[in-house]
Amino acid sequence: MISIENLKVEFGATPLFQGVSYIINPKDRIALVGKNGAGKSTMLKILAGMQQPTDGTVSMPKGISVCYLPQVMKLTDERTVREETEQAFAHISEQKAMLDALAVEMAERTDYDSESYHELIDRFTRENERFQLIGGANYHAEMEQTLVGLGFRREDFDRPTSEFSGGWRMRIELAKLLLQHPDVLLLDEPTNHLDIESIQWLENFLARNGKAVVLVSHDRAFINNVTNRTIEITCGTIHDYRVKYDEYVVLRRERREQQLRANENQQKEIADITDFIERFRYKPTKAIQVQSRIKQLEKMVPVVIDEEDRSTLRLKFRPAQRSGNYPVICEDTTKSYGDHLVFKDATLTIHRGEKVAFVGKNGEGKSTLVKCIMGEIPFEGKLTIGHNVEIGYFAQNQAQLLDEELTVFDTIDRVAVGDIRLKIRDILGAFMFGGEASDKKVKVLSGGERSRLAMIKLLLEQVNLLILDEPTNHLDMRSKDVLKEAIREFDGTVIVVSHDREFLDGLVTKVYEFGGGKVREHLGGIYDYLQKKETGTPAPLLSPQGGKVKDAMPASPPSGEDLGGAASYAARKEQAKQQRKLQKRVEECEKRVAKIEAELKELEEWMATPTGAANAALFEQYAQLKNTLSEAEAEWEEAMMALEE
Repeated sequence: MISIENLKVEFGATPLFQGVSYIINPKDRIALVGKNGAGKSTMLKILAGMQQPTDGTVSMPKGISVCYLPQVMKLTDERTVREETEQAFAHISEQKAMLDALAVEMAERTDYDSESYHELIDRFTRENERFQLIGGANYHAEMEQTLVGLGFRREDFDRPTSEFSGGWRMRIELAKLLLQHPDVLLLDEPTNHLDIESIQWLENFLARNGKAVVLVSHDRAFINNVTNRTIEITCGTIHDYRVKYDEYVVLRRERREQQLRANENQQKEIADITDFIERFRYKPTKAIQVQSRIKQLEKMVPVVIDEEDRSTLRLKFRPAQRSGNYPVICEDTTKSYGDHLVFKDATLTIHRGEKVAFVGKNGEGKSTLVKCIMGEIPFEGKLTIGHNVEIGYFAQNQAQLLDEELTVFDTIDRVAVGDIRLKIRDILGAFMFGGEASDKKVKVLSGGERSRLAMIKLLLEQVNLLILDEPTNHLDMRSKDVLKEAIREFDGTVIVVSHDREFLDGLVTKVYEFGGGKVREHLGGIYDYLQKKETGTPAPLLSPQGGKVKDAMPASPPSGEDLGGAASYAARKEQAKQQRKLQKRVEECEKRVAKIEAELKELEEWMATPTGAANAALFEQYAQLKNTLSEAEAEWEEAMMALEE
């Protein structure tokens, strides 16, 4: 579908990559991988037509639609969420305006028997059929389904986009791209601003989409669940693996081992040839053989070894004094902004040495509770920080606190002590500040680079309670592995606010879920929590002593009174049963909608042929299927609303 041939990109005199050739097929879901700066984002921009290569061609058939989501983009704030999302259907709006104009003209004219009036009717009929074919009658349901999947509530649809953060506005842009159903979808770090539920929804959408996807992401779980092909950009060229990421990692390791062996053999061969040349250089009888060996050396192509994977570098936090047994205790902690309740009666106890995760949709209070723990904002209730607790805090704006006049190396050199000072260059290299990058001043660094530098600085501070708010947003997989291993070996207490499932897996032993103004405790790892959510197992609320409330309902009792003992258990059991029924109904509706859409697609392909275009029965069948689809989507929407309630 898209053919890339002998692609070359140069910045100055140094090529970023060259001689790159590959083909993107209609159903390929490709992960572009490689270290930061290897050219992944540049490759996406070239495919999107936003940047021209130094040499080479990108060829695609006429009519192929390509949509591109960059990491950073300019966003407008002149419309509501609904109006902005509807920009994806501009072609439908234009068609509707044309139909309305034709309808007005037919109503105003009175020359019913004239030839031009009959031509007007025929034109209206043709354009109306085209309007139905492009989904003009039911695109609103698809739009709402996509916005809800990306985390918006229905009451958000008519709010101005200016009321939302940059992350939420990026979700609107993502929704617009998905709704256009392009033949090729190019995504650069699409999960950076999504919560776990929205990431899972996007995974399912892309897996069912059936169109080509090329994406750059450092979320290992996401690319494993979405992609079926991995293209690595390294050492100025590419290696194409027709497998998902985890399988690619194994194959890449095997390839590097082969390169090392080949390089070892080549170095031995070079040593032998050089030795021969030196031994017989001045012997006339060996002159021909010596010249032959010299030419052999000149023609020899060096074996290129992939860059060393430095994720094996081990970092250790500096030893800190022992904190009390309970670094953080919240008792009936409540936070609201005016009439907006963020969370109410949050009660939890974090024990020394525990590593816990705060998860939930954006805006449900995770970062707010962290700010309460840090003492940055006022709250109601009681929140106690334990004895001898020294907090190390990584916030979203942590990078703004760095001294801009220092270099990268000096910034770390000032906090590093002991033997770790001998490894500063290695540490900086692991976090993508190798070589000349370590001599850059902080003021010339990008936002992502500053965040990584702030993370290294935190790693070297002497603390016993780490609070990390979205620490992996600007880290590649290698750096995330280094950070994860350092946290795993940290003997203090850790609170992580993150949507990165792979990062949290094997790291945390307890999950606190934020949602609906409540904080619920889940024992176990992140995938234990996700499995409980998938099966509808109700999570316990927390008592003022930090234990589980045995008879607490996941939601308020219908009568407003507390239910006790067996009654509470029976009510929770019945609620879980009803929830499973609704989930099953939603899944059945989704399957029905997918089946009807597939039938419509087959009809559209048949109607596009000369034989099909002349068959009036096909158009009647198509119209009936469209009505059936509208009914199925309405039934799905009703089931979704019931499930959400």
